[in-house]
Amino acid sequence: MLSIENRYAIDPMTARRFDSDELRKNFHVGGIFADGEIKLIYTHYDRMIVGGAVPAGGELVLDEVKHCGTASILDRREMVVVNIGAEGTVKAGETYAMAKGDMLYLGRGSGPVTFAGNGRFYILSAPAHKELPSRLVRIEDAARVDLGSQETSNERTIHQFVHPDVMESCQLVVGMTKLHNGSVWNTMPAHVHDRRMEAYLYIDLPEDQMAVHLMGEPTETRHLIVRNEEGAISPPWSIHSGAGSASYTFIWAMAGDNVNYKDVEMVGMGEIR
Repeated sequence: MLSIENRYAIDPMTARRFDSDELRKNFHVGGIFADGEIKLIYTHYDRMIVGGAVPAGGELVLDEVKHCGTASILDRREMVVVNIGAEGTVKAGETYAMAKGDMLYLGRGSGPVTFAGNGRFYILSAPAHKELPSRLVRIEDAARVDLGSQETSNERTIHQFVHPDVMESCQLVVGMTKLHNGSVWNTMPAHVHDRRMEAYLYIDLPEDQMAVHLMGEPTETRHLIVRNEEGAISPPWSIHSGAGSASYTFIWAMAGDNVNYKDVEMVGMGEIR
């Protein structure tokens, strides 16, 4: 079963007037992992698609998505699949066995995508201008960056999977950040990157805990409460940061004009309000 939700882009002046329900309707990502279903959100931020596929021991095939305007979803797109569950397989021409934490890049023209086994598959897709080889990237193949400290409660390790330091993609850049024990803040100090949007997914968060995802303009911040396997769509004009009531992991993905991860505009701690 395939279901698709359409999300239009929101400008910062409009977002300033949103209450909690409107913020969640436009920016919150939740309920995308359902047994026996593929659930997608088609965003109008750089045409990014985010979603989930849970074959629950069976098979699910992702092929035509009407919003893309092509016979098959990857005819003019690239895709990254992240397994956040038990072992499973993804087939797109070749069959790839995926353990928890593995990321699979599928290049343009890879054909229909079949999800099988007991994995919980997080799906990210964006338009692609050329064909590139598909590649399975495991955590030991990712580039590693250690940031933060215990003193500021943001000691974390960034694993860059689909990233210029690891492999070539058209515009998708995807990685995973793990908070160390006792640390709760991610992406702090905050930044923005007006040339591309970002999507977050929070995982490994205990069921009785939560994270507060910060968004909005640096001087007009808003927040979303997110639980395990929930996240946020972050517009190019928005900061994207957060703090949890327990340590967690989050998957970040960007699409837009520049794949240079360091191409950001920092926001000073004294600027945020």
